[in-house]
Amino acid sequence: MKKIKIVEGRRCPKCGKTENQINRGHTAAGSQRCRCKDCGANYTLDPKRHAYSEKTVKAALKIYFSGVSGRGVGKAMGFSKANVYNWLKKTENGNMEK
Repeated sequence: MKKIKIVEGRRCPKCGKTENQINRGHTAAGSQRCRCKDCGANYTLDPKRHAYSEKTVKAALKIYFSGVSGRGVGKAMGFSKANVYNWLKKTENGNMEK
């Protein structure tokens, strides 16, 4: 009979249990994946956040509002034009300060 192993920080987000949490490999970004043996939920321990800093976003929007196209801003700063347009939509909705 196996001993129940409880590892610090592993809690199922679905059922809340800390027992019977097993390793399930890694994500493409390298974060540890786990699975709850009780409810079957898969989850990631400490998922990596892929986000640009607020300073970068504000600089990109400033360049955009000065007259450069979204594609031009993306090309100059090294990211997709879709990022620029998504940030622009957020500023129009009032979610982000200009």
